[in-house]
Amino acid sequence: MKEYVTSNRLQNKIAIVTGGASGIGEAVVKAFINEGASVVIADFNKEAANTLAVALGEKAVAFEIDVTDYARVQDMIQFAVDTFGGLDIAVNNAGIGGPAVPTGEYEVDAWKKVIDVSLNSVFYCLKEELNVMQDKGGAIINMASILGTVGFKTQCAYSTAKHGILGLTKTAGAEYAAKNIRINAICPGFVETPALQHSMDDVATAKLKELHPIGRLAQPEEIAKLAVFLASDDASFINGAHYLIDGGYTTL
Repeated sequence: MKEYVTSNRLQNKIAIVTGGASGIGEAVVKAFINEGASVVIADFNKEAANTLAVALGEKAVAFEIDVTDYARVQDMIQFAVDTFGGLDIAVNNAGIGGPAVPTGEYEVDAWKKVIDVSLNSVFYCLKEELNVMQDKGGAIINMASILGTVGFKTQCAYSTAKHGILGLTKTAGAEYAAKNIRINAICPGFVETPALQHSMDDVATAKLKELHPIGRLAQPEEIAKLAVFLASDDASFINGAHYLIDGGYTTL
């Protein structure tokens, strides 16, 4: 990866990133900090969030959260306001994949868990973010997936959750555009994160790379660069949209 070049596009902005302690979320947190923002690193893994916050300095603070707990989501928003004085940007990134089994064999409890973590939580966060942003506007980014635009065998719950995020993004984007709140979604292809590395062997990873015409997986920093753009004033006329960043995966 090329060295990240900063331009202070998010100077003095206040942001929340859920699932911010690892993978795509961690890359987004670092990019936002580099662009001048103050960031709440919201994550289920308290230790990892704290470690990252300490490494990034005074503009980063950790917040332990189970995003399926609506009351805790409310606490997270209030924490950002109390700590930094407001909320300008939110990245609703937390989510899980779930088991890889055909739809007819998918356990109901597993379905409920994926939908709760990967879709319901996005609604909870979005609802509260909108309420605090209504007076002065803001930018919200929902992390969807290429599987929000196409199907994928053995991933019925995850694909459903990500399709749902796009519907939520478009609807809320239309509802709140007049209040200067922009709501967009990012749809990454498969990304080389610790979670993916731990779940696949080298053979499976090689096959996954072949599904992308570009011939490799995405790096988290590539997704973060798009998040910076969508969060910044450079994207001032972009609302209710979803952006594929997939190395050509969905062209086939």
